[in-house]
Amino acid sequence: MKRLDLTLGSASENVALDEALLEAAEAASTAATWVGSSTGADGILRFWEPSQPMVVVGRSSRTADEARLEECARINAAVVRRSSGGASIVSGPGCLMYALVLSYQEFPQLRSIDVAHRFVLAKMVAGLQSLAPAVACRGTSDLVSGDRKFSGNSVRCKRNHLLYHGTLLYDFDLSLVERLLKTPPRQPDYRAGRSHGQFICNLPATADQLRAAISAAWQADESIDAWPQAETARLVAEKYSRDVWNLEGSIP
Repeated sequence: MKRLDLTLGSASENVALDEALLEAAEAASTAATWVGSSTGADGILRFWEPSQPMVVVGRSSRTADEARLEECARINAAVVRRSSGGASIVSGPGCLMYALVLSYQEFPQLRSIDVAHRFVLAKMVAGLQSLAPAVACRGTSDLVSGDRKFSGNSVRCKRNHLLYHGTLLYDFDLSLVERLLKTPPRQPDYRAGRSHGQFICNLPATADQLRAAISAAWQADESIDAWPQAETARLVAEKYSRDVWNLEGSIP
């Protein structure tokens, strides 16, 4: 598997790049420019970390129901909608973001969403337990240390590949979650009605330790620099820079 460690300058560019990597894998003729194979079957693992706080809304979420938009505007936290489902998250310095693009050719079982969650998160747990033995999977797609969440994850499926991406809190200002997000409309049972502050935690690790552990779990041994720049720019212009997508969830 190839590894891309790349943080772009804006929230919209970073979220767009995750989708652009998926689209590049789908387009076999262009996939070779960044995965080194005509099919993209060996996959890619990307890491990035925002320099400023941001809210990332799930594809089907109602932005105003989940994000405190006035507070986001007050502290200049970008609000951007991702291509995958699930509830809103807050990211920023101290929150390492990761994205996996995996091929159904190599992993045909991943066509089942439930299997995809179990498969990916089992790999993540196996890698992260070297840093924190209490790491486990809870709910549909959360990673926890004990009973507190440090990682939320979601998936986007295409014809031949899927994008699986999520958060890894390690040195994050946890108070930002309470400030920028409302109580989520959908909650896993194990949350038991806890507030954001009672529910989330930082994993006791550094960003470099997280990168190393996850790269080892996925055998992402080859670092690459190439990335689908034109597709990322197109997605930013047509979708991720537009309020009609980020706030309303629709593109005319």
